[in-house]
Amino acid sequence: MGTKLIYFVRHGETENNALGIRQGSKGPLTEKGRTQALATAKRFPKYKGRPQIIISSPYERTRETAEIIGKELNMRVKYSNLLMERRNPSEVIGHSGRDPEIKKIIDRIDKSYHADDLRFSDEENFTDLKKRAEKLLSFIKRRWEKRIIMVTHKIFLKMVVSYMIYGESLTASQYNNLSYFNPIENAGMAICSYTSHWFKKDEWKLLVWNDLE
Repeated sequence: MGTKLIYFVRHGETENNALGIRQGSKGPLTEKGRTQALATAKRFPKYKGRPQIIISSPYERTRETAEIIGKELNMRVKYSNLLMERRNPSEVIGHSGRDPEIKKIIDRIDKSYHADDLRFSDEENFTDLKKRAEKLLSFIKRRWEKRIIMVTHKIFLKMVVSYMIYGESLTASQYNNLSYFNPIENAGMAICSYTSHWFKKDEWKLLVWNDLE
């Protein structure tokens, strides 16, 4: 029996974020994004109660964010593909979200009620992402650390928290509804807990969402 705290951090602002361009794995932080990452890093305790590990998505923007946090805390960063952002359809990567054709694709995937197995082209769809969220939670359960920083991305972070709330019963429509009404800013933090019990079901809780202060 015991409780773990997981500090999920979204990466800082990127050049593509600032321009409204849909991203793949590449793209550095802006100066503002580096400042955001450092401000988040300074909020973690360095002595009593300090995090025990930093695990990051291997994408350029999350690596840069995690390395800023790691430098501030004097900690090395580990990487996991489980924390990567959802793979966007190839048709949208590198294009502005304001482009009418691109907006139509994104609205269909992210802002509509649709079947769980909807797939536009070569993206990670809802079913794929849900499975990866479940794998991440299992990965966290198996780790010995009690205080974990995980640097990740907006869409995948929302999926992880949605899965915590609904579990296997989560549908694409429920996820899209939660996602639309619960934004998370660049370098925003979601703090979650996992408690294992002897005589009842293990418990996930969302304690803080989009914390920037």
